Amino acid sequence: MADYDVIIIGGGPGGYVCAIRCAQLGLKTACVEGRGALGGTCLNVGCIPSKALLHASHMLHEAEHNFAKMGLKGKSPSVDFKQMLAYKDETIAQNTSGVEFLFKKNKVDYLRGWGKITGKGEVSVDGEVHKAKNIVIATGSEPSALKGVEVDEKVVVTSTGALELPKVPKTMAVIGAGVIGLELGSVYSRLGTEVTVIEYLDHITPGMDKETGKALQRVLKKQGLNFVLGAAVQSVETTKTKAKLTYETRKKGESVTIDADVVLVATGRKPFTDGLGFTELGGEMTERGQIKTNDTWGTNIDGVYAIGDVIEGPMLAHKAEDEGMAVAEQIAGKHGHVNYGVIPGVIYTTPEVASVGKTEEQLKDEGVDYKVGKFPFMGNGRAKAVHQGDGFVKLLVDKKTDRILGCHLIGPSAGDLIHEICVAMEFGASAQDVALTCHAHPTFSEAVREAALACGDGAIHA
Repeated sequence: MADYDVIIIGGGPGGYVCAIRCAQLGLKTACVEGRGALGGTCLNVGCIPSKALLHASHMLHEAEHNFAKMGLKGKSPSVDFKQMLAYKDETIAQNTSGVEFLFKKNKVDYLRGWGKITGKGEVSVDGEVHKAKNIVIATGSEPSALKGVEVDEKVVVTSTGALELPKVPKTMAVIGAGVIGLELGSVYSRLGTEVTVIEYLDHITPGMDKETGKALQRVLKKQGLNFVLGAAVQSVETTKTKAKLTYETRKKGESVTIDADVVLVATGRKPFTDGLGFTELGGEMTERGQIKTNDTWGTNIDGVYAIGDVIEGPMLAHKAEDEGMAVAEQIAGKHGHVNYGVIPGVIYTTPEVASVGKTEEQLKDEGVDYKVGKFPFMGNGRAKAVHQGDGFVKLLVDKKTDRILGCHLIGPSAGDLIHEICVAMEFGASAQDVALTCHAHPTFSEAVREAALACGDGAIHA
């Protein structure tokens, strides 16, 4: 008899959600985590702490720029950075201890230590062997390295080090204009740091709808972020307290060197499989270093599954969660399903950016006959009332059937608003379905309805 029906290696969003769902489905379950706290990168050094700092720095921005306009007068608050980091740490602790409570509630065994697959149905946790009928790999990802740049997490940092800086730097160079770079760049820019974002491509937010990306860049530039696009970083030299970053412009081949107190390397993430033992047992990997899986998340090793950042697809916590629930259903003899065409993405700057489905560029490449319905937040009463009129809702629909193919928002609460369209797309809804649905007034969500109306006879308030 096996010790467990399922052992999940990794206690991040994919792993812990998978463990809880397995237990709910009647499977004897254990989850292995070596970090010392559950929640993975997301809860410990990613999504949650960055959102805490984004919220705190946004409150400061509001106090400095908008409070007086609303009749809230007085001295602008000063920044106690140590207290801000303490608030961030408290937020982390509340969330990670919450997951531990959920394990106890659902009778999931929490195996503390680093897990390694040592044989068929066998997981060693710091030398102690446990047996399981099924093993799920959910070991997540780690920051990607950049040639010529050595990370010390003090002067040259990844997102992990950027969340633990001892003080607010005067200058910061951010390598990479993706989600992580823009979010953490925004945090420090609001706190008074002069931030320069250096991106290899000629546009920010790779893979995003380009019109939305351009709108975001304009707003962030207005907020004080500097952008150097089409630039390849060659090297970063450090002293004890400073860095010299050299990049080459891709068009002209000119070499430029800038000084920075801190360099944030935000060039993406790669699957974390170190010490897992998967390849030693003959486990197949993709060319990009991901674990190869079939359409039910099984690997080529019988009884071993993989989910989240270690497999193909966007490296998003909620994608991992979906896969975690789906693979649990699969193991329990049910039918697990993930609709990869309806996985939203969000950037938590101000304004927020959110998207789901196809971009306009993808539809053009695929030769799809589509139409666009757009509505600016300047036409939304609630947005104007809270000084958040920047941005728009952009709906992409099939020209013949009116079926929603994608949506791209930049504006207040975009990360929440996108889910109306996610639900609509899950049900195969048309733009007219959204347009004919009554939306409460005054809400930001009315902008989504107006964009849907713009796909037909026209928006009312534009």
